[in-house]
Amino acid sequence: MSEELPPPEADGREAVDEVRATDADAWATACAEDLAAEKARRRTEYGPPPGSAAEELRKLVDSVADKLSGFQSPLLGAVAGPAAQQVVKQVVQQAKAAVEPVIERNPDIFDHLANAGSELLAAYRSAVQAQERRWTTRENDLRDLDDRGDDPGDEPGPGERIDLD
Repeated sequence: MSEELPPPEADGREAVDEVRATDADAWATACAEDLAAEKARRRTEYGPPPGSAAEELRKLVDSVADKLSGFQSPLLGAVAGPAAQQVVKQVVQQAKAAVEPVIERNPDIFDHLANAGSELLAAYRSAVQAQERRWTTRENDLRDLDDRGDDPGDEPGPGERIDLD
């Protein structure tokens, strides 16, 4: 009779705590599995997620450097071509040498700047949308007054600037 359950009074509280702990672990495990599956699905659908802003800047500098190094100008001719390419490579190497330490020392600054740029864009978009809303509402109000035959100049009120151009 080793499969008998213990009486409810004996050790009942410990069994409930063990069940709750197991349920919490099962919930956390299920959430982690779902999150991993969703991340895998997004990676296959959209590709790898973008890195930090510092990594993206480093990739941009590398790709621009590669393009400039491989660039051959037919305007420079055959004689100046190799010398010009050497100068371009030297300038690219100097630019990379100047940018790399800044990226290495301050990787979080680039994320901060990217977020600030996004916030500025959102603020600008909001201001433009609010102004457009005021313009369209004002035109609709004037059309309604014209339809009723009321002249807004008959009513006392604040002055309005009229653009004669």
